[in-house]
Amino acid sequence: MSVVVPTYNSAAFVGATVASILAQTFTDFELIISDHSSTDGTWEILQAYAAEPRVRLLTLERSGRPEHNWQHATDAASGTYLKLVCGDDILAPTCLERQVEAMQENPGAVMVASRRDVVTASGEVVLRSWGLPSLVARVGGRHAIREAIRSGTNPFGEPACVLLDRMSLTRAGGWDGSFSYVLDQHTYTRVLLQGDFIGLSEPLATFRLSDTQWSQALARSQYTEVVDFHKTLAQEHPGLLSRGDLFRGRVRARVLSYARQFAYVTLGRKLKTPATLVETAALPPALEPAASAAIS
Repeated sequence: MSVVVPTYNSAAFVGATVASILAQTFTDFELIISDHSSTDGTWEILQAYAAEPRVRLLTLERSGRPEHNWQHATDAASGTYLKLVCGDDILAPTCLERQVEAMQENPGAVMVASRRDVVTASGEVVLRSWGLPSLVARVGGRHAIREAIRSGTNPFGEPACVLLDRMSLTRAGGWDGSFSYVLDQHTYTRVLLQGDFIGLSEPLATFRLSDTQWSQALARSQYTEVVDFHKTLAQEHPGLLSRGDLFRGRVRARVLSYARQFAYVTLGRKLKTPATLVETAALPPALEPAASAAIS
């Protein structure tokens, strides 16, 4: 299988991210890291892994479009299954083992997702075992899509929570950035139109919040884009979503938009990367196991 890590200015956290991947109990994987022309020393930190046999380091000229780097890393993958992990997230040690096992035991499944813990920039846990409120089971892909739309958010979680059948992702056209704020969910939807979904109850990933991801302005923009995504999906796939599904999703998206704005006000300072993490990132991550363990 393939694990791909797109990075951009991830110096403070990328060492912990890579360490969590290389520490997996499932070891039969390739790790492809594509750096989007970082300016903070991320590429220099990654050189500590250049000699690791499972690791390939790639670079991509900065384009300003995250999906370009996601796809650049994905295009280099060769495994049957694919997991994308952003350069500041963490995998639990058994993440790959559990998700690969779920795929292999369920022929016809094209996507597996687990719950995750959500932490601040410094690693403080904000939410435990979050996500998949009504999707811990094997369900048809279209049912999973409808449940997600009704929720008004992305219940599947960020890419670190998800394992995809790589050929299904290729047939879906790869990572679709038409709706930038729901890049991951939009792509999941195109994959799920091809097969079943499996939801796992245990938290197998950790997602890190930061001030670059959350703001009051972003929360308002996300609401508008989520509603547009829902409408477009309904138009492109007649019969997939009812008017009731769209109405419920719109209401839920509005409520969650207000919740995100409130969370930003409440957690604002905690979302900023601590200066100590930025400073210690200048050292090769392989030399700092204690720091990685603290974050995970």
